[in-house]
Amino acid sequence: MSKNEPRKEVSPSEMIDERIRELGGWRGETLARLRTLVRQADPEVIEEWKWRGVPVWSHAGIICTGETYKNAVKMTFAKGASLEDPSSLFNSSLEGNTRRAIDFHEGDKIDEEALKALILAAVVLNTSTAQLRATKTAATR
Repeated sequence: MSKNEPRKEVSPSEMIDERIRELGGWRGETLARLRTLVRQADPEVIEEWKWRGVPVWSHAGIICTGETYKNAVKMTFAKGASLEDPSSLFNSSLEGNTRRAIDFHEGDKIDEEALKALILAAVVLNTSTAQLRATKTAATR
């Protein structure tokens, strides 16, 4: 490619595809499965690429991220501390006031229905918070 040719803009979804390919193995498979579950739970989800290489799924704010480490794929919910977790999926970042995470390790089985319910609860929280902000803003005008 010459320096005069326009650079093709790579979408966040394409970057996530590439990350999954690069990882391969159980981490790539796990990240791909988590991504599929997020999309199934919320067909309107927006995929983003932030913080130098972290897949992010948003709907009226960040729902969750998909971080990859040597021994884990971590799904961090931005407002996880505010979510009900009846299936006790959260197993990481439990001490904070805001976030909660789920660490998936090689061989772990994903409770897909419970995870989709948690994702949907995060979307509902984000959209209700966004609606509340919009209502307050309109009331002050």
